[in-house]
Amino acid sequence: MRMESPGGSLLRQNRPFRWLWCSRTISFIGGSTGMVGILLHLADTNEAVAAVTLLMLCGDFAPALLAPLIGVLADRVELKRLMLICEIGQAAATIVIAIWLPALPVFLALFTLRAVLGQIFQPASRTAVPTLVRDAELESANAHLGFGEHGLPVLGPLLAAVLVPFVGVRGLLLFDAGTFIVSALLLMGLPAMTAQPLGLEQEGSFLRNAADGLRFLWRNAGTRLVVFSFVVGVAFTGVDDLALVFLARGPLGSGDPGVGLLYAGSAAGLLVGFAVVNRWGALLSAPSLLVLGYAIGSMGNLLTGLAWAVGVAFVLQTIRGLGIAATDVAAATLIQRGVSREMQGRTFANFYGAIGLAAGVSYIFGGFLVGVAGPRAAFLVAGAGGLAVAAYTGARFRTRAPVTSDP
Repeated sequence: MRMESPGGSLLRQNRPFRWLWCSRTISFIGGSTGMVGILLHLADTNEAVAAVTLLMLCGDFAPALLAPLIGVLADRVELKRLMLICEIGQAAATIVIAIWLPALPVFLALFTLRAVLGQIFQPASRTAVPTLVRDAELESANAHLGFGEHGLPVLGPLLAAVLVPFVGVRGLLLFDAGTFIVSALLLMGLPAMTAQPLGLEQEGSFLRNAADGLRFLWRNAGTRLVVFSFVVGVAFTGVDDLALVFLARGPLGSGDPGVGLLYAGSAAGLLVGFAVVNRWGALLSAPSLLVLGYAIGSMGNLLTGLAWAVGVAFVLQTIRGLGIAATDVAAATLIQRGVSREMQGRTFANFYGAIGLAAGVSYIFGGFLVGVAGPRAAFLVAGAGGLAVAAYTGARFRTRAPVTSDP
């Protein structure tokens, strides 16, 4: 069922998409608020550093490793029901954490469960978008979702700072659980989005369907280019979040306020970037927007490595955020337009899973580079590598057919 919406804002004209957007935004704001509570709790434990490290590994690597299986759910299960199960499951896990605050092994197990459910929701929500909006509105719809998922959640830590003196860590976690429940209630407004029946050649076990998703990604040149370029770009540029604190405190000679300002720069760039893409993104083709995003984000990182003051670095990180917003929208749009419905869930799941693994690799090698050569060198390498990815991707788009569902 495709929801037609004439001109004007998608959020005003398209009620089902508005429910999806509100659900994602509230859930992400709650998640970023609750994460502050989780980190505060672990910071008070005897093994704080190890605990936080394990938390990040459970939150990123475990869902990433399960990505091929996760994607099958989005292709075989009715999407509205799947998303409801994910939100209710995350609410239940968070409530148990908040009330119990268990020992670290149980705490990490519950957090991993929550992370896996969140990873299942991500490809399901992106796969739902082409069902709710017209093809011409995909860029705008993805920009709206990006704004709600990555832009507005910067309010979460601010909200946590206001609430924690009054409600404590448990209160923050219960607030987080409440946002999952509200999100589930909003999802009730979506239409049923039945999975497309599998053909005889596609029927088989869960593992076989997962393998088919990986095989499709490898054989489809256009989709492989989108995923490969994005993942390699993250492997180069993921270090920037790690290196910012050392750049501010080291070469730029700033304290904690300077660190916060630099992180705020990329967040501001995301907010502005998604708004710009929503307004004018359709003027460019999705492949052009993807390459332009790579180039803008990478140039921001490259020049950050040469910045001589915190204010300059702030502006450059804002530029980096603009590029991230463009690439996020372009990649999602290319997959939605070029991959058939029965394979979209697996493609998105493998895409996001590979990004998680690439980020982990970037943190490991980037941390080593920061320690050996300093934060400026890390930004220069990240920027140069990202620009090389942009050049390669642009050249390949000119010589290859666009993304399609045919291998």
